[in-house]
Parts: sequence; structure tokens; C-alpha cells
Amino acid sequence: MSRQHQSSRQTKLIAALATVPLVFGLAACATPAAGESGDTANDVIKIGVVGKADPQWPAFEEAAADEGIEIEIVDFADYAQPNPATTEGELDLNQFQHIVYLADYNVSSGEDLAPIGSTAIYPLGLYSTKYDSVKDIPAGETVAVPNDASNQARSLLVLQSAGLIELKSGGSIFSDLADIDESASKVKVTALEASLTPTSLPDLAAAVINNDFVADAGLTFDDAIAQDDPSDPNALPYVNIFATRADDKDNATYQKLVEIFQTDAEVQAGLLEASGGTGVSVETPVADLEESLAKVEADTKAAKG
Repeated sequence: MSRQHQSSRQTKLIAALATVPLVFGLAACATPAAGESGDTANDVIKIGVVGKADPQWPAFEEAAADEGIEIEIVDFADYAQPNPATTEGELDLNQFQHIVYLADYNVSSGEDLAPIGSTAIYPLGLYSTKYDSVKDIPAGETVAVPNDASNQARSLLVLQSAGLIELKSGGSIFSDLADIDESASKVKVTALEASLTPTSLPDLAAAVINNDFVADAGLTFDDAIAQDDPSDPNALPYVNIFATRADDKDNATYQKLVEIFQTDAEVQAGLLEASGGTGVSVETPVADLEESLAKVEADTKAAKG
């Protein structure tokens, strides 16, 4: 959860930062009726994000305005809010998550938000203010990971690749703390709300931090002491996406906004800047995104029993 958030920000880990309240009046914005894909260029399109200050968003607003589309970027402090706000019609779109995060939301809530375009994939990093490398972390120390299911599983895979833990199942997008083989692992692992992982670093050996929150720890992406590989073909589920209600996925204006985001040079430059040069921009076909979402949703339902 980006800012999925897997798979360029195949491939930004929540007490929240200054909490941004939901603006329930957003539901009054004019949105096409279910199933329509008409021209909404004269309406304000509200897009939910985590990290409105990132440089791609002012560039995106300007690029959209040049095409006659007025957008409003609505900022949220944590990942739990944008999807429900989109479901309830308080937002038209959101862009903060990867496919795995969306699949977990859809399955858990019984909703059917849909991907309508890809943005980027971001490597997920392990950071420390005490140690310069993974090998310097002493046995028995504690490492934190985000507590939301999709990012927690990905984080545990990062820790396993770094040689800090062993997962009983070998690891998957459904791994959780119960899958850790403690007797075979070098460190202990605790789960925290994603926005708390950076502020908790002084009390930890290291933490996996979502890209959205790296700067909050006074770190840069170059400070990561371990990370996953966004070029791995298996990273498609971690591609970040624009999402909307299923009834609106064919909306022409929304699709135009995706095109603008993917092709505007200033937007792409802002995206790269926001990720500290680590993001990998992707233009994954929507059909591939839908296929990946369907598979992850099916696997998620099976895993939840």
C-alpha cells in the first residue's frame, strides 16, 4: 500500500499522521450514474491519495486542467480511509494502493472496486538508524513491519530475503507473523500501524517502511539496508493503481486521467522525485491488472477460509 500499496511509487509500509477527516460532502460531487461512461470533464473529479505533498500531484492537477479536466486531490493520513470513501462515492478515484491491498479490501468488505490503470511499482525497503547493514543487526533484536495484511506479507518476504527470518511456508502474499519460524529466525518481528514504523525506529533494530512514510523518519530511499526487486515478474500484484467503483471503470474522463498520469513528462518526473528515484513507472494493460486482481481475490478468499 505504496504511497499496497505491489507490481514507478512492479514497482510508497499505519497512530496516523495529522489525521485528515473525511469530507462527507464530497458525495455531492457530480459523478456519472452507475454504468455510464459519459463526459464528466466539467465536474470536479476527486482523487484520494496518501501523500498529497508529493510533487506528481500538483503537476497532475495542472496537466489535467490543460485538458479541461478539473481535479481535486484529497489527502488521507492512512491507508484504511480512501477505499471506503471511494465505495461510498465521497471520492471518484483513488491512487495509493497496489493490487494485493485492493484485493484484500474487496474480499474483506464485499465490495468491487476496480483497477483502471497502473502508475508505478516501488521497492519496499528495510531501514535502520542503528545499523548500517543487515549483517550488523544482532540476534534477538526486534524489527517492525506494517500491520496491514498485504504490506505485512510483502515485508516478511523482504526480511526473509535479507536472512533475518525464516517463514514456515516459504513465504507468500498471505504470510503473517504466525508463519515465522522463530527458532530458525535471527530477529523478533512486531507489527505496527504503517505510519508508526518510521517514528518507532529509535526503539527498534530496523523497520520495513512504506515509501509514503520514509521521509517522516528523516531518511532517504538510499538509506534502505535491504529491499525487494521490483523487476521480478511475480511483482505484478504490487503494481500501484488507480481504482474506482466497478460501475465507473469505463468512464471516459477517468480513463483520460490515467492516460495523462502515465504520459505527462512533469507528472512522471514528480513521481520519480517522490520515490527518490526508486519508482519504476509501468503502463500495465488494464486487462492484466483485472486478471491479477481476480486471481489475488480468489487466493485471498481461499486463504481466509
